Amino acid sequence: MINSNVNALGIIFPNSYDNLVPELVTERLMASIPFAGRYRMVDFILSSMVNCGIDNISLIVRKNYHSLMDHLGSGREWDLTRKNGGLNIVPPFAEKSVKVYDGRVEALASILTFLKSQKEKYVVMTDTNIAVNFDFNAFIEAHIESGADVTMVYAEQEIPKALIEVPTESRDMYYTLDLDGERVKRIRINSKDAGVKNLGMNIFVLERELLIDQIGTAYVHGNIYFERDVLAHQLDKLNVHAFKYDGYFARISGMKSYFDENMKLLDDENLDGLFAKSPIYTKIRDDNPTRYIAGAKAKNTMTADGCVIEGEVENSILFRGVRVGKGAKVKNCVLMQDTVIEDGADVEYVITDKKVTITAGKEVKGTNSYQVFVAKNKVV
Repeated sequence: MINSNVNALGIIFPNSYDNLVPELVTERLMASIPFAGRYRMVDFILSSMVNCGIDNISLIVRKNYHSLMDHLGSGREWDLTRKNGGLNIVPPFAEKSVKVYDGRVEALASILTFLKSQKEKYVVMTDTNIAVNFDFNAFIEAHIESGADVTMVYAEQEIPKALIEVPTESRDMYYTLDLDGERVKRIRINSKDAGVKNLGMNIFVLERELLIDQIGTAYVHGNIYFERDVLAHQLDKLNVHAFKYDGYFARISGMKSYFDENMKLLDDENLDGLFAKSPIYTKIRDDNPTRYIAGAKAKNTMTADGCVIEGEVENSILFRGVRVGKGAKVKNCVLMQDTVIEDGADVEYVITDKKVTITAGKEVKGTNSYQVFVAKNKVV
């Protein structure tokens, strides 16, 4: 791992955008959603921080965080097991001031005492709905050189349809930026405008003392959301800059995008864009390499360790421990950990959660526009 001694601490919001994928978060949060065969969504941001020398990282959780704690453990796989700093998971009600928050302001207000006691000059804040291999050193350096008070990351893309269609009551907001050079002139909340926009990636950097001051003031005034209630109304007072990211990333904005973003990784260019720059770390599961039994056929698949393939697999993502029985056919599917496709079953355009069983001879098929989802531990 790279040890750059970067003078920043990381804050991650693991529950943001849970409402976009209700099927996947009944027993987990956005951060622990399985992705890309053997990883969880949190692995990408967490590994990116560690690779850039950020070794003091807090995750402020809201609900359904048992799976995240099980996945992260003490942070050993990310080299975050240490006496000072390291990995810090902040659950609700851990202290008198820590509650179940709605927005970033409330979440940060609950750890103001912690923030005041830290020594790092800068704070990097992120969500976990985006899988990206991000260079936080370049981001922080650009922030320092610009002299900005706050720098936020954006990508040029069309607003995903799933985001536009999110019900207002879900409170999962997205934002687009109007720029004057690199300076942010306006933040548009939940814009429905067509065409390519400067769509925020929910990655921010600012000085720790400024964050403490802004959050303290905002919380007293009953504000909830950092982008809407703190930044958008102070663009004339705060020097807010934008940092353009033009590398590969996967944004999860619904079940369809979850399926599509997994499938994109079957393209070597996209796979390299996510994994080639720096290593991505995850929880280790000691298992055998995938075994292909005599008669098995596999074409254009991403297969994790521990799988046993006796049938046919094509254009699919197989997580750890998946079993495909003799004569079974799997095509255009995302099968999570320990899924079993029994002998003679035929599945196409299916997403299975963990420990699902499709029994012998069954046919389960969706379409490219609507995938069939099978919940955790279900038997079909």
